[in-house]
Amino acid sequence: MKITVQSIHFTADRKLLDFIQKKADKLDTFYDHIISGEVYLKLENVEDECNKITEIKLLLPGNQIFAKEKCKSFEEATDLAVESLRKQIEKHKQKKAIADATAKKAVLTAAEEGF
Repeated sequence: MKITVQSIHFTADRKLLDFIQKKADKLDTFYDHIISGEVYLKLENVEDECNKITEIKLLLPGNQIFAKEKCKSFEEATDLAVESLRKQIEKHKQKKAIADATAKKAVLTAAEEGF
């Protein structure tokens, strides 16, 4: 899956970029129709030490899913965001399976009525 990473107000090191790519690639094991992904890494200027934000947007055929997490480290935020996306992918697959089954049943019913 093609992932683009944008770090806002800082430069991300290679180790962090590789970590994000590795985590995002794991989502392909749950759903292999992911078109692309965008990751935004932001630093908030607040006194709280939980000032690192990871936002991930994935493009699926006919849909788009999004997760945003704020933690002490970008790695932790990425882990939580990827887990959230995994759950969203599972829901998307279930809805798609139900819709496909309903469409198939409608076609079979229409075919039976035609005879």
